[in-house]
Amino acid sequence: MKSGIGRQLLVAALVVLGAYVVTYLLIERSRPGKGPWSVTYSTDAAGRPSVTASHEKLNLRKIEFRFEEERLPQTNLLSTVLFDRPVTNTPFGSVIFIDTTFLPGTVVLDLFGHEIQLLRRVLSVNKREVPWQPEMRIDLKQTDKLAIEGRKKPRHIEPKSGPAR
Repeated sequence: MKSGIGRQLLVAALVVLGAYVVTYLLIERSRPGKGPWSVTYSTDAAGRPSVTASHEKLNLRKIEFRFEEERLPQTNLLSTVLFDRPVTNTPFGSVIFIDTTFLPGTVVLDLFGHEIQLLRRVLSVNKREVPWQPEMRIDLKQTDKLAIEGRKKPRHIEPKSGPAR
């Protein structure tokens, strides 16, 4: 009798393990999806910043955000960030939220007080939905900024300093 129960448990364990492996492989295969968001950070010779988001497979090219009233000390900057993993270092601005579990995922940026959300379904600028168009330019002014209390803050994990008392 004991060998019959042991054999049944072994078969059940192997079936569960096989189902787990197949499910894991299917999920991992679907994660890259349509690829990541590509965001190009740039400044002109006067230090005026702009950000251009694109996603080729979603037919979204040259979604440009211009910040005419802002100035940065670094001029003639051109740097592209692919959000294919949890990237938080950007040339300027900050990443408030990023979910790259299934690409293209969700990327939320704080750029000079403006909240920009790149979602597959819709673009959100300062908490207002803007329908995607293949190419578009959005000029953001200081008067369009979100109030400080309306902004999301980036989450930072503070290192523990010694044992808890």
